[in-house]
Amino acid sequence: MSQPHSLYGKHAATLDQALTAIRDRGYWSAFNESPSPRVYGEDAAPRGKAAFDAYLGADFPLDQPGTTGRVATEKSPFGIRLDVRYPHAGADALLAAAAAALPAWRDAGPQTRVGVCLEILARLSENIFELANAVQFTSGQAFVMAFQAGGAHALDRALEALAYAYAEMTRTPAEAHWEKPAGAKGSAEPLRLMKTWHIVPRGIGLVIGCNTFPTWNSYPGLFASLVTGNPVMIKPHPRAVLPLAITVKHAREVLAEAGFDPNLVTLAAEESGEGLASVLALRPEVRIVDFTGSTEYGDWLEANARQAVVYTEKAGVNTVIVDGCDNFAGMCNNIAFSLVLYSGQMCTAPQNILIPREGIATEAGHKSFDEVAGGIAAAVGKLTGDPARAVELTGAIVNDGVLERLERVRDSGEILLDSQEVTHPAFGDAVVRTPVVIKLDADSEQTYGEEWFGPISFVVATDSTQHSLEVFRRTVGRRGALTASVYSCDDKVLEFAERAALDVGVHLSANLTDGVFVNQSAAFSDFHGSGANAAANSVLTDGAYVASRFRIVQSRRHA
Repeated sequence: MSQPHSLYGKHAATLDQALTAIRDRGYWSAFNESPSPRVYGEDAAPRGKAAFDAYLGADFPLDQPGTTGRVATEKSPFGIRLDVRYPHAGADALLAAAAAALPAWRDAGPQTRVGVCLEILARLSENIFELANAVQFTSGQAFVMAFQAGGAHALDRALEALAYAYAEMTRTPAEAHWEKPAGAKGSAEPLRLMKTWHIVPRGIGLVIGCNTFPTWNSYPGLFASLVTGNPVMIKPHPRAVLPLAITVKHAREVLAEAGFDPNLVTLAAEESGEGLASVLALRPEVRIVDFTGSTEYGDWLEANARQAVVYTEKAGVNTVIVDGCDNFAGMCNNIAFSLVLYSGQMCTAPQNILIPREGIATEAGHKSFDEVAGGIAAAVGKLTGDPARAVELTGAIVNDGVLERLERVRDSGEILLDSQEVTHPAFGDAVVRTPVVIKLDADSEQTYGEEWFGPISFVVATDSTQHSLEVFRRTVGRRGALTASVYSCDDKVLEFAERAALDVGVHLSANLTDGVFVNQSAAFSDFHGSGANAAANSVLTDGAYVASRFRIVQSRRHA
């Protein structure tokens, strides 16, 4: 058996903490989410910004096989000029290079692989401001959110995937002495065998990145595949290449320094409209596909990439059920913050808010439907009223498809709060829109029963809370959801809501009024997606997410 690389010993304590965290599921984070200089040092922010600026208008420094030219496809939602030119290579060259890198990485063993992967995470953390700037200016996230979700939280999710993968790989011992006592079937001597079990990777992994959360959504699949022995090709979204190019750059540097072929991780950049993801996903060499994005394309991958294990996170109709509350202002403010955060461009953001048309009971007495809907709309308006403050929550609109939906939805119902164009005080060309809140009746399910990605939400009048639960079951059962929440002071209603959530396979939050929001999840404690409804076929992160990325192959001989 090969000895583990020294990087395993360097990071063993972090791995042990992560393994404990996924068992206990309490709060733990390995990467600090505060961009304060007291945490990362006085020079970290300017150094990261300078590194980001150096990429703009230049050839990205990545030496990969088969490069035939350069592509530049990004357009920043903040209006700044990016013009970063990435190496462009044919599928054959990238796949061949990845395949050649596999055997030595497989033979290195789980401990060495996890040590090298932990060193990659450490290197990315050292350059977290560089990464955060890249996420901000390609995705449209405000800087603090880009730093947290695109930096620290993404690294935590990657570490979580490493911990689950390591636990699964080491569940079976590497070797064992097997002895069957004498006398069995007339044998005069015991039967003795030495048995060895090898972790064998499935093959090349393909990670298809998304525009909104290029690192947070890509890192779990990237590191789950890499640590289980599979080379990984990263095909970024054409509008959000830089965060993943930076990731590939640092990963390749660490791999080379550790004595491995850097082609274990490659960047598959493409021209807009080239369709490279579909080409790669169907190649027989690609045995694992990780995808975050539209339902239509996720469904296509699941149906057509038959040679691969396909992990998808798609879309759904995230729903809030309002039955009553004992903190009306807290409820309205919590829901409003979830609607405003990153302009609703989170796969976990609420869309449908189901309220009985007769109103609800609150600590301040009965509130009519219009008062509840108006309270939520007013709270959204308060959060977005000051442009300087608003843009730090809303960020910028990620693509023209969101703008098109904002215009189209205006004709669907009564507008309680209209979307406004906001001038960003720091980036005059940024595309910023505040959320629109629209009133609908429950019989308009053809509208609210579909996903409207972006700063769009519906307050829906139902006949009763029981009717709300029926609508919830039907819409989420058909389209799926990644999150759901309920507000009620009645334990029976909370029980019914939880039972309904179990039936349709969606995670449920109850009575959130303070600093926790339904569209946020904590690594090592909260599961993201359930794999139990149409919105996703997998979970970030659990044992099932990692276990099918490798197989165990046995050898045995007489001892």
